[in-house]
Amino acid sequence: MSDKVSFGDQLVSPEEKTRRVGAVFSSVARRYDIMNDLMSGGMHRLWKDRFVGRVKPRSGEEILDMAGGTGDVAFRMARRGAKVTVADINGDMLEVGKERARRRGLTGLSWKVENAEALTFDNATFDAYTIVFGIRNVTDIPAALREAHRVLKRGGRFYCMEFSASDWPGFSNLYDAWASNVIPRLGKAIANDQESYRYLVESIRRFPRPNAFRKMIADAGFVRPAAEPMLGGLVTIHSGWKI
Repeated sequence: MSDKVSFGDQLVSPEEKTRRVGAVFSSVARRYDIMNDLMSGGMHRLWKDRFVGRVKPRSGEEILDMAGGTGDVAFRMARRGAKVTVADINGDMLEVGKERARRRGLTGLSWKVENAEALTFDNATFDAYTIVFGIRNVTDIPAALREAHRVLKRGGRFYCMEFSASDWPGFSNLYDAWASNVIPRLGKAIANDQESYRYLVESIRRFPRPNAFRKMIADAGFVRPAAEPMLGGLVTIHSGWKI
């Protein structure tokens, strides 16, 4: 790919974006979950519970949790009996997840360094594919969606939860001001990294609105694409089926 892509509000080469995103998550890995609590007021826990409720993981089924990093979503699905492969392009995030799993006494999880745009798994491997707050950091999102479709079995389900801008005018303005001014400062105070959190805020603003992303899911081959917005679309659960 020779075209420029967005890294937050900057335009960079695809290769540079991949490198920079890797550096962001290596930098914030150890404080990632604490920052999630602070940035969302703890609401990310409720969103993830709701998300897993939509996925409906079942005992014995194979689920790929892409960009699963620190294991928050994977742990919820594993507790329901699913066999979860936690995949992330960033090995530092996976190490944090493995450590958290050990502390909780969770076994049966697989951990793999994987690029969402070029997965190493065989066709039709998984019953479900999940990705939470990760796809906006992928350099080539359509490629990642096509790979998700490829590795799912027939009848497999795709679920994604992601941030975007809110449609609620008053709330949208308040959130934007808070995110722009407070989150980078929290990043500086808690993770000693202001710029990484500035990028994360900018990446949310640039992610497609729910209807636009729903079309991208359909273009990747999924049927019955759906979007379930929360807080006016600030957070949305996206889904689709492979037939």
